[in-house]
Amino acid sequence: MSAHTHAASGAAGSADLAPGGKVFGFVAEYDTPHDLLEAVKAVRAAGYSRMDTHTPFPIHGMDAAMGLRPSILPFLVLGGGLTGTASAFALQWWMNAFDYAFRIGGKPFLSYQAYVPICFELTVLLSAFTTVFGLLALCRLPQPYHPLFTHPRFVRATDDGFLLSIDASDPAWDESKAREVLAKAGGKEITLIRDLEP
Repeated sequence: MSAHTHAASGAAGSADLAPGGKVFGFVAEYDTPHDLLEAVKAVRAAGYSRMDTHTPFPIHGMDAAMGLRPSILPFLVLGGGLTGTASAFALQWWMNAFDYAFRIGGKPFLSYQAYVPICFELTVLLSAFTTVFGLLALCRLPQPYHPLFTHPRFVRATDDGFLLSIDASDPAWDESKAREVLAKAGGKEITLIRDLEP
């Protein structure tokens, strides 16, 4: 990743990445999780909805402050589990009671009690696959490149930094207003991020 220089803007503690790409949005830093939480509330109250937080650990109450809807992942996992149960039952029924019916010890062809172990195993297997691949899809991972990766201070989000970004695709986007809102909310190192990918 190439290095980017910073040009100081008119506001103290804010900067723009070197020009040369489409504007992605702003990112600002906050000192504590509480400061970040209050900043999110202020940004949302200002009319912005396309924002994200970047922190070393989950912050209680952040989902509600950002107005995020509950994840659909549990429903996907439920669907995967039910698919595993139904397919295991159907497979065993087809083999033992229809395709090659073979009566053992006078038991009925459809002896569902014996199907439980296989149904259980396939339920767990497909639930696990759905969890892993569903999570990757919903989180859009893997993501080798993101405009925020060009920000030299973004690495602090995995250590001791609490960052808030506002996306320029937000319907309420206004560059000067967004910068002002972040500054009023106590933001530091307010930086304009540009998408340098062609």
